[in-house]
Amino acid sequence: MDLWTDHATFRGMAVPQLRTVTRTQGNNEALKTGAVTPHTFRFAFEEVPVLVDAFRRMVRGLEFDVSEMALTTYLVAKAHGAPFTAVPAFLVRGFHHGAIFHDPSSDVRGPKELQGRRVGVSRGYTVTTGVWARAVLQQEYGVDLGKVTWVLSGDEHVAAYRPPTNVVPMEPGRSLEEMVLSGELAALIGPRPISRALAPLIPDAAEAGFTALRERRLYPINHLIVIRDELLAERPELGADVFDAFARAKQLYVDRLRGAVGSPTATDLMHQRVMEITGADPLPYGIEPNRAVLEELVRHAVDQRILQRPLPLDALFAETTRTLTG
Repeated sequence: MDLWTDHATFRGMAVPQLRTVTRTQGNNEALKTGAVTPHTFRFAFEEVPVLVDAFRRMVRGLEFDVSEMALTTYLVAKAHGAPFTAVPAFLVRGFHHGAIFHDPSSDVRGPKELQGRRVGVSRGYTVTTGVWARAVLQQEYGVDLGKVTWVLSGDEHVAAYRPPTNVVPMEPGRSLEEMVLSGELAALIGPRPISRALAPLIPDAAEAGFTALRERRLYPINHLIVIRDELLAERPELGADVFDAFARAKQLYVDRLRGAVGSPTATDLMHQRVMEITGADPLPYGIEPNRAVLEELVRHAVDQRILQRPLPLDALFAETTRTLTG
């Protein structure tokens, strides 16, 4: 059966259209504008206002042919037999020292004081930001993660996943922010809270991230791209073509970063700072340039009881992409 049933005309030829979701950002903007096009197919982009909703729709309903996805969500999904496979185009990276918030007027003055307390986690325990932030607490501040009760504001994308016993749901009708302000939670991990009364627990969090980059070459990956296995089985070369399209679009963005970016975003400025520190492409694609950080995340996922055992790294990526870099 030919799975490539939807086609459009390109230079007089019918080409497959793949239903695709990815958030518009500097490194894939050229795909959205059409400045970069794939060689053997076309993206049929669908805009999903809340990107994490797309992750869930892909994990639970396999609704897209090609989808951006949080890295830890992918690891958990793959461990539970999800019928899609990644290509090593790592769209989103960042530092997570600033993702831990507390009430400065409380008795919580530093990370070690989280032990024996309850700490909120935005959405699920397997959220990638939470994994990296807990790793920072453990590695840099000596926090025993098993001595913290993690309170979740939502459920997991992968419904079959079962968290460890020190992970509990938040009471219905509550919010993590109000629970921190009331003292019921010592801190929370997640995006910047609405309440200005909460502040990052780690001082100078942005600089702490860049220090980790300089000293430990720590440059966390958050998102990658996945493709439905049915399509890869029918046309194995698809993985390489998807990778190539994303890599070419990213290179245009990196070229702009090396010059003058008009009205740069906070993300642009972070990428430029990474370039200054490393002297290299701030968004390297491919397994080999990222093997160390990928293996590190897998170790953290096992340590935090998100994965039962390490997953073979190369097997996580489409076969035709395993030697590619871009």
